[in-house]
Amino acid sequence: MIPRYSRPEMVAIWSPESKFRIWFEIEAHACDAQAKLGVIPEAAAKAVWERGAFEVERIDEIEREVKHDVIAFLTNLAEHVGPEARFVHQGMTSSDVLDTCFNIQLVRAADIMLRDLDELLAVLKRRAFEHKMTACIGRSHGIHAEPTTFGLKLAQAYAEFQRNRARLAAARAEVATCAISGAVGTFANIDPYVEEHVAKALGLAVEPISTQIIPRDRHAMYFATLAVVASSIERLAVEIRHLQRTEVLEAEEYFSPGQKGSSAMPHKRNPVLTENLTGLARLMRGYAIPALENVALWHERDISHSSAERMIGPDATVILDFALTRLTNIMANLVVYPENMQKNLDRLGGLVHSQRVMLALTQAGVSREDSYRLVQQNAMTVWREGKDFLTLLKADKEVTAKLSSTALDELFDLGYHTKHVDTIFKRVFGS
Repeated sequence: MIPRYSRPEMVAIWSPESKFRIWFEIEAHACDAQAKLGVIPEAAAKAVWERGAFEVERIDEIEREVKHDVIAFLTNLAEHVGPEARFVHQGMTSSDVLDTCFNIQLVRAADIMLRDLDELLAVLKRRAFEHKMTACIGRSHGIHAEPTTFGLKLAQAYAEFQRNRARLAAARAEVATCAISGAVGTFANIDPYVEEHVAKALGLAVEPISTQIIPRDRHAMYFATLAVVASSIERLAVEIRHLQRTEVLEAEEYFSPGQKGSSAMPHKRNPVLTENLTGLARLMRGYAIPALENVALWHERDISHSSAERMIGPDATVILDFALTRLTNIMANLVVYPENMQKNLDRLGGLVHSQRVMLALTQAGVSREDSYRLVQQNAMTVWREGKDFLTLLKADKEVTAKLSSTALDELFDLGYHTKHVDTIFKRVFGS
């Protein structure tokens, strides 16, 4: 992933140095277990830890000749360990190292993203309570519907990302497995104890059954979960983009001093950060597809999954880490315009109360069909001529035959639409 959309902590997980260090630890812990079983001398296991080292450049040099990354690593490791290196990788196959390492990297990446989600949730909660009763128009199909509050919009986002956190925690647990089972996963040349020992040492669970590789349904769920999180990021980003449109302007990204929005038009303040998140979410959903297709491999193993995972592992986790952090900063600094929200609420001359008027007419004895007709014919006049809805209703004899002027006034009370906000907040945030 390019530096523009990367954060150092996540990038470091996928660096060659980090990868080879994990490979070394897998091999060294396996040697410890083999020594306890009496398969290799204890002195050999000790030598691996004491003298074990590697150089990325040397590994690359060897790989150019042998065309095999794990063999290149083991060869470089042996250059440091000495004669005892002949006991390294006893009974193991490359996938034991590659798959266990990949899962460790995914687990570490998940830990960062879970922390990212915690920080986002804290910001969303704070802003939701800040605007708990800030009235704004709710829209369906992009058209004014009925009043809601900006706090409820943010509470919805909080609840969604809370679900995402639970999904990611589950995906982390599912992918946190270790396989040290040898060729075709039968343990023919290595005792299952070695796998148990390595798994415990590295904070993983034992893979119940591996076919030389760890089953890729685990990874498919992991990357699908990242795609869902990204879609939720886009959902909130698109909402901000719509609210920032000039004709709406109920909220906007913070525009810092000295910032410029357009090379041609000095007046522009564009929602570039949320547009950026929309683009990154598209990439994230794309990464889920190869992960799903990697599930179906030939027999006990093939490596058709490998090239895809070398790309999507770093890219997907680096992008999502960046996107979550960017969204947190956007929401923390989001500029909100309650006065514009009120202007937009009033923009249709009271039409946002149409359902309540219709329901009041049905309660007063008018059929639903006639109630709908009476309200709609007055509403369409407001749409065409820009008149005041309440005034038209009070002038409609069919309406006033059932509802008094005072009763109609009461139907236009904005507080009616916010009376259950506390209940919703308790459901989302608890008491």
